[in-house]
Amino acid sequence: MDGISWSDLNADEQSAIALLAPGASAELCDPVALLTLTRIGLVKGLRLTSSAEQLQKVALLHELGA
Repeated sequence: MDGISWSDLNADEQSAIALLAPGASAELCDPVALLTLTRIGLVKGLRLTSSAEQLQKVALLHELGA
């Protein structure tokens, strides 16, 4: 997971993280994106890892200019 930034993820992967963060069903996510996120360690058991949550937080703060 080290060295991965939000911009390294494609739109489907970003969308999957955004959907899983508030607890939405993994069925709403692109299956290939879920496989990729699992492979790189951002999803485990169809839940976000702490690394994924941190990645999303950094991306949101960056977008908000904080």
